[in-house]
Amino acid sequence: MIREMVLYYAPQPMPYVSKLKGVLVRMGVRIKNISPDQTGQKVGHLAGMPGFEAESETGEILPIKEEMLVMKNFTSRRVDDLLANLRNAGVPRIALKAVITEQNSQWTFYELYGELRKEHAAMTENHTKQKDEA
Repeated sequence: MIREMVLYYAPQPMPYVSKLKGVLVRMGVRIKNISPDQTGQKVGHLAGMPGFEAESETGEILPIKEEMLVMKNFTSRRVDDLLANLRNAGVPRIALKAVITEQNSQWTFYELYGELRKEHAAMTENHTKQKDEA
Protein backbone atom coordinates (compact mmCIF):
# COMPACT_ATOMS: atom_id res chain seq x y z
CA MET A 1 0.00 0.00 0.00
CA ILE A 2 1.27 3.46 -0.88
CA ARG A 3 1.47 5.53 2.28
CA GLU A 4 -0.06 8.98 2.30
CA MET A 5 1.94 11.90 3.61
CA VAL A 6 1.27 15.53 4.38
CA LEU A 7 3.95 18.20 4.21
CA TYR A 8 2.78 20.82 6.72
CA TYR A 9 4.17 24.33 6.99
CA ALA A 10 3.11 26.95 9.53
CA PRO A 11 4.83 30.34 9.84
CA GLN A 12 4.26 30.30 13.61
CA PRO A 13 2.86 27.78 16.10
CA MET A 14 -0.87 27.35 15.55
CA PRO A 15 -3.17 26.69 18.52
CA TYR A 16 -5.01 23.91 16.68
CA VAL A 17 -1.99 21.99 15.36
CA SER A 18 -2.56 19.15 17.83
CA LYS A 19 -6.09 18.71 16.41
CA LEU A 20 -4.69 18.69 12.87
CA LYS A 21 -2.04 16.11 13.77
CA GLY A 22 -4.64 14.01 15.62
CA VAL A 23 -6.76 13.82 12.45
CA LEU A 24 -3.74 12.77 10.39
CA VAL A 25 -2.75 10.09 12.90
CA ARG A 26 -6.30 8.67 13.02
CA MET A 27 -6.32 8.55 9.20
CA GLY A 28 -2.93 6.79 9.12
CA VAL A 29 -1.25 9.69 7.31
CA ARG A 30 2.42 10.50 7.91
CA ILE A 31 3.17 14.14 8.63
CA LYS A 32 6.35 16.02 7.88
CA ASN A 33 6.72 19.48 9.30
CA ILE A 34 8.48 21.84 6.91
CA SER A 35 10.68 24.51 8.47
CA PRO A 36 11.62 27.87 6.93
CA ASP A 37 15.14 26.63 6.14
CA GLN A 38 13.63 23.86 3.96
CA THR A 39 11.57 26.14 1.66
CA GLY A 40 14.37 26.19 -0.96
CA GLN A 41 14.26 22.39 -1.29
CA LYS A 42 12.30 20.65 -4.05
CA VAL A 43 8.87 19.34 -3.08
CA GLY A 44 9.82 15.87 -4.36
CA HIS A 45 12.83 15.76 -2.02
CA LEU A 46 10.81 16.91 0.99
CA ALA A 47 8.21 14.22 0.24
CA GLY A 48 10.91 11.51 0.02
CA MET A 49 10.27 10.76 -3.64
CA PRO A 50 12.90 8.71 -5.51
CA GLY A 51 15.28 10.65 -7.73
CA PHE A 52 15.26 13.84 -5.67
CA GLU A 53 18.43 14.80 -3.88
CA ALA A 54 18.79 17.48 -1.24
CA GLU A 55 19.89 20.79 -2.67
CA SER A 56 23.34 21.39 -1.24
CA GLU A 57 22.90 25.13 -1.49
CA THR A 58 19.42 26.22 -0.50
CA GLY A 59 20.47 29.86 -0.43
CA GLU A 60 18.62 32.33 1.71
CA ILE A 61 15.64 31.36 3.83
CA LEU A 62 12.57 32.29 1.83
CA PRO A 63 9.82 33.39 4.20
CA ILE A 64 6.37 31.95 3.74
CA LYS A 65 3.75 33.90 5.67
CA GLU A 66 0.87 31.42 5.43
CA GLU A 67 0.07 27.85 6.37
CA MET A 68 0.45 25.20 3.68
CA LEU A 69 -0.81 21.64 3.48
CA VAL A 70 0.75 19.57 0.68
CA MET A 71 -0.59 16.04 0.19
CA LYS A 72 1.29 13.08 -1.29
CA ASN A 73 -0.41 9.88 -2.58
CA PHE A 74 -3.95 11.11 -1.84
CA THR A 75 -6.91 10.12 -4.00
CA SER A 76 -9.60 12.77 -4.49
CA ARG A 77 -11.83 10.82 -2.08
CA ARG A 78 -9.12 10.82 0.60
CA VAL A 79 -8.58 14.57 0.11
CA ASP A 80 -12.33 15.05 0.71
CA ASP A 81 -12.16 12.78 3.79
CA LEU A 82 -9.18 14.70 5.17
CA LEU A 83 -10.84 18.09 4.68
CA ALA A 84 -14.10 16.86 6.28
CA ASN A 85 -12.22 15.37 9.23
CA LEU A 86 -10.25 18.59 9.76
CA ARG A 87 -13.46 20.62 9.65
CA ASN A 88 -15.16 18.24 12.12
CA ALA A 89 -12.16 18.50 14.46
CA GLY A 90 -12.49 22.29 14.51
CA VAL A 91 -9.35 23.02 12.48
CA PRO A 92 -9.78 26.35 10.66
CA ARG A 93 -9.68 26.24 6.86
CA ILE A 94 -6.17 26.18 5.41
CA ALA A 95 -6.29 28.24 2.22
CA LEU A 96 -3.09 27.00 0.59
CA LYS A 97 -3.41 23.29 -0.21
CA ALA A 98 -2.03 21.11 -2.97
CA VAL A 99 -1.65 17.51 -4.03
CA ILE A 100 1.86 16.63 -5.23
CA THR A 101 1.98 16.10 -8.98
CA GLU A 102 4.77 15.13 -11.35
CA GLN A 103 5.07 18.81 -12.31
CA ASN A 104 5.00 20.48 -8.89
CA SER A 105 7.33 17.87 -7.35
CA GLN A 106 10.07 19.57 -9.43
CA TRP A 107 9.42 22.96 -7.83
CA THR A 108 10.91 24.23 -4.62
CA PHE A 109 8.51 24.47 -1.70
CA TYR A 110 8.72 28.26 -2.05
CA GLU A 111 7.84 28.11 -5.77
CA LEU A 112 4.82 25.94 -4.91
CA TYR A 113 3.83 28.56 -2.33
CA GLY A 114 3.97 31.28 -5.02
CA GLU A 115 1.76 29.24 -7.37
CA LEU A 116 -0.76 28.47 -4.62
CA ARG A 117 -0.91 32.17 -3.68
CA LYS A 118 -1.69 33.09 -7.31
CA GLU A 119 -4.37 30.37 -7.60
CA HIS A 120 -5.94 31.36 -4.29
CA ALA A 121 -6.01 35.04 -5.26
CA ALA A 122 -7.63 34.20 -8.61
CA MET A 123 -10.23 31.93 -6.99
CA THR A 124 -11.02 34.52 -4.32
CA GLU A 125 -11.42 37.18 -7.02
CA ASN A 126 -13.76 34.94 -9.07
CA HIS A 127 -15.83 34.11 -6.00
CA THR A 128 -16.16 37.82 -5.14
CA LYS A 129 -17.22 38.63 -8.73
CA GLN A 130 -19.86 35.88 -8.66
CA LYS A 131 -21.25 37.23 -5.37
CA ASP A 132 -21.37 40.77 -6.79
CA GLU A 133 -23.22 39.55 -9.89
CA ALA A 134 -25.82 37.58 -7.89
